[in-house]
Amino acid sequence: MSNEKGKVGRQWAVGSLLLLLVGCSPGTPKFLAGDLSGVNHTSAAINHFSVNGYGGRNISPFGYGGGVCCVMLPSQWSPGLKFKVEWETDSDPYAKSPPLGTDEFRAFMVKHKAKYQQHTAIVELPPYEDELCALEVHFLPCHQVKVSTSCWRYPSPNSPIKEPLNMQEPAVCPK
Repeated sequence: MSNEKGKVGRQWAVGSLLLLLVGCSPGTPKFLAGDLSGVNHTSAAINHFSVNGYGGRNISPFGYGGGVCCVMLPSQWSPGLKFKVEWETDSDPYAKSPPLGTDEFRAFMVKHKAKYQQHTAIVELPPYEDELCALEVHFLPCHQVKVSTSCWRYPSPNSPIKEPLNMQEPAVCPK
C-alpha cells in the first residue's frame, strides 16, 4: 500500500512540476492539464484506474468518481494520438465479510482480492480545441472503454457519450 502511495505522490509531484514548467514557458505550452474523472456503466466496482500513469480513484458500480487533477495531454490534438487506460475491477463489491480486524476478515480479503481483475486498453484520444476541460473515462461492459474531452460532462444531453449508466454485461462479449 505504501508503495502505491509513493507512486501517487511521485505522479502528483511530476504533474505539478509539469504544470509549473508549462505555466512559465514562453509561447504555446506543449501540454494542457485537465481533470481526470470516470463513469462506471457496469455492476463491477472500479477499484482504481489510470491514464498514462495519472491515477484516478475508485468508482462504485453504476456510478461516477475518480475526479482528480490532473491529466496532462498534448496542447495540440492530432489524429492517431493514443493513450493507455489501466483499471482494476471487483466483480463482487458488496460481498458480505466477517468483522474488520479479525483473522476471518483477513482470510476473506485474501480470497476476495484474488478475484480482482486487471484490465488495459489503448484508446484513441478524441479531438479537442485549444482548451481541455477534462478527460472523462467511461468503463463499459466487456471491458470496453470510451473517453471524452468535452466540457459537457456525463449525463448532460450535450455529452458525446450516450450509453446508459446501468448497462448489463451481455452473455457473450464481442471480440
